[in-house]
Amino acid sequence: MAATETASDGYSARALTPQTWSDFAALVEANRGVWGGCWCVGFHAEPFTGSYDGNRDLKRALVDAGAVRQVLVYDGDDCVGWCQYGTPDELPSIKNPKAYAAELDVLPTWRIGCIFTGSRHRGRGVARAAVTAVLAEVAAAGGGLLEAYPEQVVDRKPQRGAYLHTGPESLYESLGFVRHRRIAKWRWVMRRQVDPAG
Repeated sequence: MAATETASDGYSARALTPQTWSDFAALVEANRGVWGGCWCVGFHAEPFTGSYDGNRDLKRALVDAGAVRQVLVYDGDDCVGWCQYGTPDELPSIKNPKAYAAELDVLPTWRIGCIFTGSRHRGRGVARAAVTAVLAEVAAAGGGLLEAYPEQVVDRKPQRGAYLHTGPESLYESLGFVRHRRIAKWRWVMRRQVDPAG
């Protein structure tokens, strides 16, 4: 990913790298470590360490090693959200793995792990900008089948943000993803074929 590129809705996007780590860390720390100190390591192959500091150090080590694909969304100079993505080997720890495997026809080329928007910026298009930037990154990397695992929000009582860490189904639908199969009461596998850039 280029150092800065347009995402959408006036936001810009940058890759999470050692150079942008401090922006990412500031957002995580401002939100109490994100969902109990996750530091966005839950979908990586490496397991949770069980502590806030351990998860932070693990994420930093993965970033320093170039083992993370994650788009950071900026409002001016402020990092306000992100979208994590990668190959199934890079992000093997998805939600509802048994149900996912039960009707698996083909592994995707890419998958989206989690989405996060800072508490003061929710409802302003940050998640849409993040997924839009991921679509551009996947296209630049050769395209392929991209999967997401969002929560259904239609016909359901409103949920707290923590329950939407994989994003709402309506977001993906608006970006051309379609339902493939249900893997939990409110969770779906959604897919989109992304054409190569150029």
